[in-house]
Amino acid sequence: MDFAVLAELLFPNVTKTPAEVEAMYPKRELPEGAKVTRFAPSPTGFVHFGGLFPATVGERLAHQSGGAFYLRIEDTDAKREVEGAAEGLITTLARYGIHFDEGACLTEDGTIGSKGNYGPYRQSERVELYHVFAKKLVAEGKAYPCFTTAEELEKMQSADRKTEIKSKEWTEEAMAEQQAEMLRQREITLDEVKAHLAAGDPFVLRMLSDGDPEKKIRFTDLIKGNLELPENDKDEVLLKSDGVPTYHFAHAVDDHLMGTTHVIRGEEWLPSLPRHIMLFRFLGFKLPKYMHIAQIMRLDENGNKKKLSKRDMGANMDDYFRLGYCADCVCEYVMTLLNSNYEEWHTANPEKPYTEFPFNIKKMSTSGCLFDFNKLNDVSKNVLSRMSAEEIYTKYMEWATIFEPEFAALLAADSTKAKSIFAIGRGGKKPRKDFTTWQDVMPYMDLFYSETFHRVDALPEQYNAEDAKATLVEYLANETDFADNGAWFEYVKTVSEKSGFCPDVKLYKQSPDGYKGHVGDVSTFVRLAVAGKLNSPDLFEIIRIIGREEANKRIESFIENC
Repeated sequence: MDFAVLAELLFPNVTKTPAEVEAMYPKRELPEGAKVTRFAPSPTGFVHFGGLFPATVGERLAHQSGGAFYLRIEDTDAKREVEGAAEGLITTLARYGIHFDEGACLTEDGTIGSKGNYGPYRQSERVELYHVFAKKLVAEGKAYPCFTTAEELEKMQSADRKTEIKSKEWTEEAMAEQQAEMLRQREITLDEVKAHLAAGDPFVLRMLSDGDPEKKIRFTDLIKGNLELPENDKDEVLLKSDGVPTYHFAHAVDDHLMGTTHVIRGEEWLPSLPRHIMLFRFLGFKLPKYMHIAQIMRLDENGNKKKLSKRDMGANMDDYFRLGYCADCVCEYVMTLLNSNYEEWHTANPEKPYTEFPFNIKKMSTSGCLFDFNKLNDVSKNVLSRMSAEEIYTKYMEWATIFEPEFAALLAADSTKAKSIFAIGRGGKKPRKDFTTWQDVMPYMDLFYSETFHRVDALPEQYNAEDAKATLVEYLANETDFADNGAWFEYVKTVSEKSGFCPDVKLYKQSPDGYKGHVGDVSTFVRLAVAGKLNSPDLFEIIRIIGREEANKRIESFIENC
């Protein structure tokens, strides 16, 4: 077989040479040790939580090393592509701190554009480039065509292929038959090729494997360590009958031309690794370093570990925004799963953002991370408690404008008041932890606004309603504006003493029989009247923010209706 003639027959319109294509993609000028990484999703739906893992790893490795991180859209399977999915994944990833130096991006009108010198960044726009290297492989006797006649095509289209595949018993005999068919297709002649082309028969292009499954490939994965995998003896499809490449072929060409140094992907791709190693060798490309990340696991109702599937709550990254999780909290939670020493570092550096953490590949789990909403909630509370009132206000309003627009409008009408509410208990070594998600904000803050104030708790049964009323009447008798919390509480002590309650809790515990209760009980009466609930932020701060007039009005209403 004259392979050069075969290449011209199959690709008569390909005039560029591999060298000319290579010249279009010069090596980046980056510092020594810089990593070039990519996130390369298919636009087939939402961003999975498991997808945030390789994206975060790629972003951290590139940016910590002074390298480049790019987004490539692998859209060669048009049948599975979901309209708007590419735009959605760019928006979602940006929300969770995944920003790309190059690649597919959103333009001002919301459509997909690109930035960088190594595009196009959508594989559907790179088909001509793949054909250049496909022609090279054919010319070197490393790939061959498999034609399908019109009769065979009609038979395939009329058959129920799914049923046939499911019912087929893959015995040794069946596999041997398949292997024999593959070997037969390798023996095609130039005359047969010409006849098929003249008839307009479609073909797929296959890699001519030289592997022996009895032999092993020794390979070092940056996460899994040293591996031994059987050589590939399958003639992998490189181009489908429509001329579009498969993932296997396209990723090899793209990662080479785009200068990828580290490929980060899920461990489900490990069985394909021997094919990829062979393909890089056939193409004459330097093999990038590979990192295969363990699957994200969850516990089922029986306590057994299961893969986090796309149907599980927490799998869809859009769910977190809808449920009100702050993106910073989700990102920090991801870091706890990715590196075993993150929490130790964070304890020593509580004020530093997670982006300053020195991410380390060696600290990644080889067995799989366990997704846990309880842990996410703990992380979320801690992260939100450390934010300033200004940050909380800004981030909450971004969410509330969409999901709680009426309450958002109430806060926006007086942003100074809203920020003063958020400021309660912030700062110091033990800040308040009032919020887990943005859904917790309105139930916490509604008591500060007359439009949303409502009573949540009734007077506990242990108290006498008449005593509570009388005490609150006494409270209103000489109530005034107080300079600070200390002065206000001294007044509450005075009211307590006048109403038959002990002004000192310790003294009350020594001789409880001489009093109706203690100053803490009086504070409870005022809290119920002013806040409408037993648990609330600092009572003096509530009164200061809502104003003395509004506070007294609520106390009077409580006295009337208690």
